[in-house]
Amino acid sequence: MTERYGAAGLAAAQPGPSRGAAALPRHVAIIMDGNGRWAEARGLPRLEGHRRGVEALRATLRAARDIGIEIVTVYSFSSENWSRPATEVSGLMGLLKRFIRNDLAELHEAGVRVRIAGDRDSLSRDIRSLLVEAEALTAGNRGQTLIVAFNYGSRQEIAEAARTLAMEVAAGTRDPASITPEAISARLSTAGIPDPDLVIRTSGEMRLSNFLLWQSAYAELVFQPVLWPDYGREALLEALAEYARRERRFGGVAAVVAGA
Repeated sequence: MTERYGAAGLAAAQPGPSRGAAALPRHVAIIMDGNGRWAEARGLPRLEGHRRGVEALRATLRAARDIGIEIVTVYSFSSENWSRPATEVSGLMGLLKRFIRNDLAELHEAGVRVRIAGDRDSLSRDIRSLLVEAEALTAGNRGQTLIVAFNYGSRQEIAEAARTLAMEVAAGTRDPASITPEAISARLSTAGIPDPDLVIRTSGEMRLSNFLLWQSAYAELVFQPVLWPDYGREALLEALAEYARRERRFGGVAAVVAGA
């Protein structure tokens, strides 16, 4: 445990009596919120908040690797974000390009496998190529898995899975009775990845905003007031400490404590 958490924040993240080894989530998903408000509070352009948000992402991913989080999913650009001003969208695309070009080598060296979740058809050719490059270069890595939800919307993802299954039924290759939750999960962009144990949202907002709706059915939700550009190791440790205090029952009942 000491090696996984490090000295800082170790005591706060110790598991409760009912959690044991399950105190550390295998898969953490993060809604990185508050970049624009961070910038506006300082009289800076919104794009500067997004730039500082990339720095926070780097720090958080390094901390997650040090702590021992096996899978991290980050919500970097939603399918609804296209409605933002064109200059902001263009800037976000530029930041994505720079992040992949500047950080891919470090991620690869650290053994991180990169996967992309989301619709790529509406993205420019150069961005699609960068995403393919990131996945192809790191495909053989067996360390941490980083899933970048980009141009992603959970309702759209579920609808696409339903369309795929409907086409199989129409083609006569699938019995409708065989459509199970597992069949749907296998057709999502996160197929083969365990569902998140913990979903974190920053900035004080308390909603999922069309993020991993299917996958988060039994995830623990932690909402933190910190704006994303100020996020890092200590804030992540606080979220993990809150997770460690939770008792996950998955619809069942709590274990009876001996002698109670």
